[in-house]
Amino acid sequence: QVQLVESGGGLVQPGGSLRLSCAASGSIFRIYAAGWYRQAPGKQRELVAVITKGGVTNYADSVKGRFTISRDNAKNTVYLEMNSLKREDTAVYYCHAVDTSNWGQGTQVTVSS
Repeated sequence: QVQLVESGGGLVQPGGSLRLSCAASGSIFRIYAAGWYRQAPGKQRELVAVITKGGVTNYADSVKGRFTISRDNAKNTVYLEMNSLKREDTAVYYCHAVDTSNWGQGTQVTVSS
């Protein structure tokens, strides 16, 4: 079982930025697409961004133009750069190797003044 470990969450003011990282214990991201998901209190988990093993990206409409997903295959790491953060971006953010059962433990992002 490959482990995924997220980091980089925290408290940020509206309009601020954060960079999330997801490090895999193996080279799973060379085989599968990687996705960032989020779950806010009382809401279902939703897809935020996905990047294929070939580097093609796709984003939820709510984050387009503000978030950027990227990957470093040499480091087995996927990133989510989040800019112009809004209060509604507050959630636990999870990393996932698409089409597998591998999920990270989540990292809390709180956008508040």
